Amino acid sequence: MRVALATSARALRIRARAFSSVNLIPDEPTQPVVHTPSVPGPASLAISREIDRVQDSRSHTLVVDYQRSRGNYLVDADGNVLLDVLNQISSIALGYNVPDMLDIGHSPEFVAYALNRPALGMFPPVEWARLLREGLLTVAPQGLDHIVTTLCGSSANENAFKAAFMAYRARERGDDASFSQEELDSVMNNQEPGAPKLSVLSFKMGFHGRLFGSLSATRSKAIHKLDIPAFDWPSAPFPELQYPLDAHAAENAAEEARCIEAYEQILIAQKSTQPVAAVIVEPVLAEGGDKHASPEFFRQIRLIARKHGAFFIADEVQTGVGATGRFWAHEKWGLAPGDEPDFVTFSKKMQAAGFYHKPETRPNAPYRNFNTWMGDPMRALQAKQTIALIKKHDLVAHTASTGRELAAALADVFARFPNIVSGHRGQDDGTFQAFDFTTPAQRDAFCAKMKRAGVQIGGCGDRSVRLRPTLTFGETHVAILAEAMEKVLKEL
Repeated sequence: MRVALATSARALRIRARAFSSVNLIPDEPTQPVVHTPSVPGPASLAISREIDRVQDSRSHTLVVDYQRSRGNYLVDADGNVLLDVLNQISSIALGYNVPDMLDIGHSPEFVAYALNRPALGMFPPVEWARLLREGLLTVAPQGLDHIVTTLCGSSANENAFKAAFMAYRARERGDDASFSQEELDSVMNNQEPGAPKLSVLSFKMGFHGRLFGSLSATRSKAIHKLDIPAFDWPSAPFPELQYPLDAHAAENAAEEARCIEAYEQILIAQKSTQPVAAVIVEPVLAEGGDKHASPEFFRQIRLIARKHGAFFIADEVQTGVGATGRFWAHEKWGLAPGDEPDFVTFSKKMQAAGFYHKPETRPNAPYRNFNTWMGDPMRALQAKQTIALIKKHDLVAHTASTGRELAAALADVFARFPNIVSGHRGQDDGTFQAFDFTTPAQRDAFCAKMKRAGVQIGGCGDRSVRLRPTLTFGETHVAILAEAMEKVLKEL
């Protein structure tokens, strides 16, 4: 079945001339090919068993042949070619083995960084300022012209927390004040005032990582947190919107107002126990089930945070780098200059990781937000090339356009399965879309059958499926995905 798309044939021809994934990946496969009766197949399962002898393999989905994977298609150990709309948990920006990216891997700079990894905080390479200036800083969010590079999304958030705590205490004691002897002595025993009783407020169903601080702010699934000691930090309710949005405008406005009121009351109450130094939120609560809220909700929680003296962190680890049809998803909030987040964290599609911030949140002394690597210039070089290709091919606009085609195609498919699929959302967020099944078991069966139909797709939350294609994902991929989804939905 060929899914009819809303875009006219003429518009599609114009789009095809403007950009196609083959412009960047000429040898990308044209369709999925599945050789084995089930996926994962025997070779993939055998390799997982071998790995399991020395490393837990129970989370394996597939064993991948990365040398053979191309563009939007992943090739597994059995030679199955799958259209990938999960992309290493939303971490592949352009596709597998993009020739222009492979060229970077052969450059003298890349090889030098790979073989001589520097301790960036003490021994940066001579090119480091240029590399940041011509790469990561070219896409710095509005108002944030300083950057800290880190190792992953969890450490990006963790170090943003530390920066917020340090800036909060600097503001309390006076920016130029030195540490007291009491602070210096007490902190070595993890006691006040050197180790102050401050907190980070996050939202229910949010995910911010799995290190100690970031895990304390994570609220998506119990299995992530069990048996791990946690900071006693507060969480606020996040709106549970009803879909379709236009049919539930009044109910959703009331739900957001309820959550905003509860959020502010928590900020007020915490002042007498553990004041909130920072608020962190994802523009879409991704791991928790792709939960959305209106731009007005986000504007309000940002302004309320500042009203109560808390720094505001936009966690763009999963939403950043174009997937929502904007380079940064928080651009949709429409914040006025001066109201932008205090910190924006990034990782995943950027390949590099870290956070953007303002100069006034730089620590008052060196070695305070510090570790051996402090990022990786090899990954920063990779990010620079990724950003250059996104700009050259206007891939953020391409993703916004493809997202509209995807939304129309999915709406057409879902209309025939109203008793199975519901809650389609993200139609105005590029290809960053999701939908729900009736039960977790039904969702899991759908994802398993989609692999057999030639599509690698992933779940989130309790019963949701999320779409995380690359920025080169286009109209031909939309048609293949929709056709596979219709086939599998008929089998459920």
